[in-house]
Amino acid sequence: MSILDEQIIDKVAGIFKDNLVDEVGLMVFTQEFECAFCKQARELVQQLSAISDKIKFQAYDFQRDSATANDYQVDKIPAIIVTGKKKYGIRFYGVPAGYEFLSLIDDIVDVSHNASRLSESAKVRVRAVSKPVHIQVFTSPTCPYCYKAVRTAHQFAIENDLIRADMVDAIEFPYLVNKYAVMGVPKVVINETQQFAGAVSEDQFIDQILNAVKTASDGIYV
Repeated sequence: MSILDEQIIDKVAGIFKDNLVDEVGLMVFTQEFECAFCKQARELVQQLSAISDKIKFQAYDFQRDSATANDYQVDKIPAIIVTGKKKYGIRFYGVPAGYEFLSLIDDIVDVSHNASRLSESAKVRVRAVSKPVHIQVFTSPTCPYCYKAVRTAHQFAIENDLIRADMVDAIEFPYLVNKYAVMGVPKVVINETQQFAGAVSEDQFIDQILNAVKTASDGIYV
């Protein structure tokens, strides 16, 4: 089954031809008896990998390949991971459809260059983060503001190996929506201690990360 139509494939092919430099790995974690979303995620990544020989596709069974899942800190499926010269901390939980498909394409290009598109001042600030940070960005395919939140978080992960940034499709993971009281998207959760809603500037996002790190350092958990 084709997830992408010919018009989209042609457009993505042009982007990859003009912009990919180094090889990019796309890892998909699914299961033997695939759920509908798992199947869609795998087929989407397979189609993307067929567009360019610079994209390498690998599929893993979440249970049989649990050691690999643990190594990449994958705790739910479907999961898509973008890797390159490094593991990075870029995660898509759920199918990156709608606006989040653009996030995946831009992430592939950035990882191929081993560099983000953050401002130089933001790069300096985010590289200075010296403690582990886990960012979860809750999204929906039709949310035009989610793209910016996901892209900012993923670019932070490119710049700093201590940062792991997840796109989480709110429709596919309702138990997490309940856990974090997601009333609208984008909703961002950092280290379980800091939350905010909406798409914010790079500097405002970094401020939230620094507050989360400080909260953990002070031993205060909210």
